[in-house]
Amino acid sequence: MNLIIKKLTECTIQDTITAWNRGFEGYFVPLEMTLELFYNRLVNEGLSLQHSLVAFDGEEPVAIVLNGFRIIAGKKTAWNGGTGIAPDYRGRGVSNLLMEAALNVYSEEGVEVATLEAIKENERAIRLYQRFGYEITDSLVYLSGTLDLNHAPIPCQSVRPEQLPTYDFYKKDLPWQCQWQSVRSGEAQIYYDENQNPLGYSLFKRAWNQQGQVEKVFLYQLELVAEVKEETVKSILTTISGETNHPVSFMTINTSQTSPIFPIMLDLGIEKKTEQVQMMKK
Repeated sequence: MNLIIKKLTECTIQDTITAWNRGFEGYFVPLEMTLELFYNRLVNEGLSLQHSLVAFDGEEPVAIVLNGFRIIAGKKTAWNGGTGIAPDYRGRGVSNLLMEAALNVYSEEGVEVATLEAIKENERAIRLYQRFGYEITDSLVYLSGTLDLNHAPIPCQSVRPEQLPTYDFYKKDLPWQCQWQSVRSGEAQIYYDENQNPLGYSLFKRAWNQQGQVEKVFLYQLELVAEVKEETVKSILTTISGETNHPVSFMTINTSQTSPIFPIMLDLGIEKKTEQVQMMKK
């Protein structure tokens, strides 16, 4: 094995896609990418071609790690957006070399906090990250289910995702894919009580069917600054969907299991689909 590590800017498009798809072959959830899906992900999640890496064995791409950087709460923060190793190269030290190379990039870029998420069942990867100084900081879950909503909508103001940080109750310390920068093409709403006091906010994307009805909602954030009540959550979900005459499918993205919203969603019939751990290295 003669490994060479290159930046994505030094690789062909085909080698990059091959490295990704081979790297996540047989993974816990399907992650195979087309060219369009891959580059949409790079753009939407703010991943860096200059700072992401592909490992080659000779001319053959065998592993990949994607990296992105943001200033969060005043600190330069890195995110590992996916580390994949081709099946024939797992257990042969390739992941160690990639992690060392990625952390060298972080050091060169002056990163203060490094973050990632890992599938809960992927114990081997979690142990790898722990060896390199990452610690588990939260348990995250994807929830999915269909709701038949018939509650009265709640007073709200629609805003752009990039306006959310201007509100002092916006939560900055969230998984990378849930931050407003990763959901620029989405929608956001601020909620109020009857006295026009803010109750909280949401960040989401909606998909419509051919009849022009909302069919599915992808919920990235739902944060309340007031006491969290089930009736309030039901009204917010009705307001987000804009529908009271047909069922709507909801999927939450990386919801913290410590969030007061989490048990309410379970009570409404939304089910766990995938669990992850959030990890951080300072």
